[in-house]
Amino acid sequence: MSQSSSSSDPIFSNKYKGYILLVLTGVYTFNFLDRQLLVILQESIKAELGLSDTQLGALTGLMFAAFYVILGIPIARWADKSNRKNIVAGSLAIWSLMTALSGFVTNYFQLALARLGVGVGEAGGSPPSHSIISDYFPPDKRATALSVYSMGIYIGILFGYALGGWIDENYGWRVAFMAIGIPGIIYALVLFFTVKEPPKGHSDPQALKTTEESSFWDVIWLLLSKKSFVFLALGCGLHTFGTYGVGNWFAPFLARVHEMPISEIGLALGLVTGLGGMLGTFGGGFLSDFMVKKDVRFYFWIPIVAGIINLPFALLSFFSPNTTLVIGLHFFTALFTAVFLAPCLAATHNLVDAKKRALASAILFLILNAIGLGLGPLLIGYVSDLLSPQYGAESLRYAFCITLVTGVVAMIFFLLAAKHYKAESEVLIAHIDSQSI
Repeated sequence: MSQSSSSSDPIFSNKYKGYILLVLTGVYTFNFLDRQLLVILQESIKAELGLSDTQLGALTGLMFAAFYVILGIPIARWADKSNRKNIVAGSLAIWSLMTALSGFVTNYFQLALARLGVGVGEAGGSPPSHSIISDYFPPDKRATALSVYSMGIYIGILFGYALGGWIDENYGWRVAFMAIGIPGIIYALVLFFTVKEPPKGHSDPQALKTTEESSFWDVIWLLLSKKSFVFLALGCGLHTFGTYGVGNWFAPFLARVHEMPISEIGLALGLVTGLGGMLGTFGGGFLSDFMVKKDVRFYFWIPIVAGIINLPFALLSFFSPNTTLVIGLHFFTALFTAVFLAPCLAATHNLVDAKKRALASAILFLILNAIGLGLGPLLIGYVSDLLSPQYGAESLRYAFCITLVTGVVAMIFFLLAAKHYKAESEVLIAHIDSQSI
């Protein structure tokens, strides 16, 4: 908890900081648990509601992303000016309720509205959480803290796939939505009553603190004026085009091409994606905090190396006829594709002061999700439908190949971001140098 201090800022113990990080990671777990639940359930939903792959791609991608990225900006701006903890708690309650309501739909239009509601709620989750974490943890520990938080993605995927697949097979997809949505509402109350809102800029060096208010457009132009951020955001978008595109279609791929039952897919995919992603996410953040003491460009060089290593694993997982090998290869794909997020978040937060971080996260996520989440699943679903007359159930194999191209282009953008980042993060470099003495 907090103790009194001679300064205006309270002193938070390391134990309490750990608790905050744990609770917020739980929020992000629910974020992806609710979001990815539709992915594992989509074959059952497709059969009952009579949907096409293009419609499913829109449900798991574009329709969700539309409200998620657009509303993320004003909510983040609100968070930079007010109590972020309350916004996160309210958002969690809203998207959990909409997830539970998804179990009552009877047609595509109703399900689309429910998913839009999930997107509206989740828009208020990550940017305020990122900002809270950056106030509890200083720059030299920030990437590691953000990597722990980002592990919630893969914890959510693990339980979403495993629990969702099991509930679907035993009780049906409608029960799965309700069983996952209701606990999130309860967790929102835990967050509201136990998490303290930290002062903005609490853990920053004095050079990064500010008492000045900036307009929305000031923050936009500040970020767009930094070439490193522009290339970083484009790189993240094209990278997540592949992770969302393949991730949202890999369960149907295993069902159609490898003829696995849904419960086995949920368990296998949950384990390999969840565990691989958690290792990659934490490793990317931890390694970045260690290596940036030598050169801040490691925020980008580390994702580049991971992306290069991933390419052969991804290609083999798309075309190998051996189901066991495909699942094993997907573990490494999940690991290496997860490396990028924490370094890129930390690099973004270190380009702005404390009162701009929620909005900076939201702008990054707008670009990232508009390209990755909005277009990835939709385009792969569309190409799968296009190739289906020629390749039948194997059309997804060839649709996945789009992501290999976008992955290479993403690495080029990360390389360009690294080229400009050193000159655009002078305050951060000075702080890291002082910490290394």
